Amino acid sequence: MAKYEANLVVIGAGSGGLVAALIAAAVKAKVILIEREKMGGDCLNTGCVPSKALLRSAKIANYMSRADEFGIESVEVKPVFKKVMQRVQDVIKTIEPHDSVERFTGLGVECVQGEGEIVDPHTVKVGDRVITTKSIIISTGARPFVPPISGIEKIEYLTSDSVWELEELPKKLVVLGGGPIGCELSQAFSKLGAKVTIVEMMGQLMGREDVDVTEHITHKFTKEGIEVLTNHKAVQFDNRNGQKVLHCESDAGKVEIEFDQVLIAVGRKPNTDQMDLAKHGIKLRKNGTIETDDYLRTAVPNIFACGDVTGPYQFTHTASHQAWYATVNALFGFARKFKVDYRVIPWATFTMPEVARVGVSEREAQEQGLDCQVTKYGIDDLDRAIADGEAQGFVKVITPKGKDKILGVTIVGHHAGDLISEYVLAMKYNLGLNKILGTIHLYPSLAESNKFVAGVWKRENQPHGLLKWVAKFHRWRIS
Repeated sequence: MAKYEANLVVIGAGSGGLVAALIAAAVKAKVILIEREKMGGDCLNTGCVPSKALLRSAKIANYMSRADEFGIESVEVKPVFKKVMQRVQDVIKTIEPHDSVERFTGLGVECVQGEGEIVDPHTVKVGDRVITTKSIIISTGARPFVPPISGIEKIEYLTSDSVWELEELPKKLVVLGGGPIGCELSQAFSKLGAKVTIVEMMGQLMGREDVDVTEHITHKFTKEGIEVLTNHKAVQFDNRNGQKVLHCESDAGKVEIEFDQVLIAVGRKPNTDQMDLAKHGIKLRKNGTIETDDYLRTAVPNIFACGDVTGPYQFTHTASHQAWYATVNALFGFARKFKVDYRVIPWATFTMPEVARVGVSEREAQEQGLDCQVTKYGIDDLDRAIADGEAQGFVKVITPKGKDKILGVTIVGHHAGDLISEYVLAMKYNLGLNKILGTIHLYPSLAESNKFVAGVWKRENQPHGLLKWVAKFHRWRIS
């Protein structure tokens, strides 16, 4: 076209789309942001924000139930579920202005409400409005995947989208799926008084993590009264005389689980199935995500994608990370293109204790045939963790044999999601364990565990020959 209405049209105002629009406006491009539902997407409305608000209430209830440990007379803990859920909504409303139409309009973004339809590589239609644009970014996100289990249509199931509509705490809750969402919400509902059963088809919770990690979390869950059923496949839902029942198959035989509510948390499905992208030549992967190259371009060079709709990581922070590359390449790719950098991607599951990771796990290192050293420090030995009553978990670092280069770190413990940041920075800028060991860490703090694991690595890699010679030298000096 000789003339366009916009430099960039962004479809979807979730984490990726908001950042893309913000960057485009910051460099003075004419950008139009289209959203069919709520600004902020899943993260603000049904994902990260409400789940962490719920977990905070659960954590307070947990500390109240542990009052005796801290020398405080115990009281009966009485979570008022309706008030807990109201607080969740209040937190969303408090954060809402950060992602609002008013804020983004003030920053130079034109926000349009409606369903964005790609007519051709340079045209997007919203209702009766037709917008011409130089480039397009698809950031339509994902939604909970609901598996085709027999009888599921007979029950009113919950997902991570709809669970926030609950007003009464279910007495018996079945959580289908032992991934991050399933684990976080299972523990939260358990702390608030529900009898929770997790049903996981695989052999462990948190399938991407090492066995020692999942064993720690599974032991913690079991101790807290959560029933963990791994290697159990859900095969049928039934409503038997008013009682809801889930039928499972396991190595031990068939299992029946009675429940009041079931939460489906087995994964997420990209929002691509209603966009008819194939007619434009845009390819999808087998899992439904949009296929993009190293520059986040689709098969149509001026159409880009970022966030959950393309993957491979379904995190808010990776959506934002991808949004920078997609936007810069869309606006300035004619001069220079930037390859998206996935070298250092952290993530965390905010259970109690938290599980955080960056880089390879021990299992992944073995699968890749890496000649590695595994260094571990138990946080139960840390002064601050002991003082806080949180003396549990560990820091595990993967390095090449005899070298301090950090290939991966897993932390299980209190505030692991915060502690991992030091390793993210170190890996990003190629700082090894020697640098961490040589850095002053505040005492008493949880961050000392990062220094102490570096100290363990140092002791395990001592130059024994040199130290024998030094010992002789010292004896000679005092003889």
